[in-house]
Amino acid sequence: MIIYPTIELHNNKCVSLTRGRLEEPVIWHVDPVETARKFAAAGAEWMHVTDINALAGDGDNCDLIEEIIRQAGIPVQLGGGFRAREGVERWIDKGVGRIVIGTMAARDPELVKELARSHPDQIILAVDVFQGAVMTEGWRTQSAFSPEDYINAFDDVPLAGVIVTDIDADIEDQDASLGVITNLAAKTHHQVIARGTVRSADDVARLKYVPNIAGTLIGKALLSKDVDLEEALLTGRAEPEPVAEFQ
Repeated sequence: MIIYPTIELHNNKCVSLTRGRLEEPVIWHVDPVETARKFAAAGAEWMHVTDINALAGDGDNCDLIEEIIRQAGIPVQLGGGFRAREGVERWIDKGVGRIVIGTMAARDPELVKELARSHPDQIILAVDVFQGAVMTEGWRTQSAFSPEDYINAFDDVPLAGVIVTDIDADIEDQDASLGVITNLAAKTHHQVIARGTVRSADDVARLKYVPNIAGTLIGKALLSKDVDLEEALLTGRAEPEPVAEFQ
């Protein structure tokens, strides 16, 4: 299972959001580029970056993200505010490994399917769930889609994976949140990346054995030092199956 250490950027600072509230970011006093380097040094294979300003439509952190891509030393999965083909292709040209698309998939699913076919294994579908419905516009607008129907609509598309977030996870029962993600993972052949369920290394161990969950994003828990990245990476690694000895 791939661990995606996560940086969320707002006004060029590392932040965390509670239930997606853009107006109440928790600011972490760490250097984003140095944090990305530390993720790579710890052994991470990928990292995830979200541009909160682009998500909110009040600017961007493009220069900083380009610096992270240059300095991190590992592939970057980028999300936040993608609304048109040009933005997706511009960032792929700049060296982003994967693009995470949410709102655009709800507004123009055919365009997203076309992008996925043009850039196989580089497009990730974001499925943000609140009270049984898919949310868009940075978790601010409830769509008419159920998460099951939404994922199913992209089932024949060459996506790199699906990120599933249960928005209630920040304050509600964690087992229920894992149940939401587990249920959706069972309904798609795409690899699922869980978000918002890891608060300790034990949570990584639980996710590891859920069928079709291929990874998890960990942000706040790393910055708050509730989770040690090296320990999480070790926990997430596949264990070799026992092999019978030849007689």
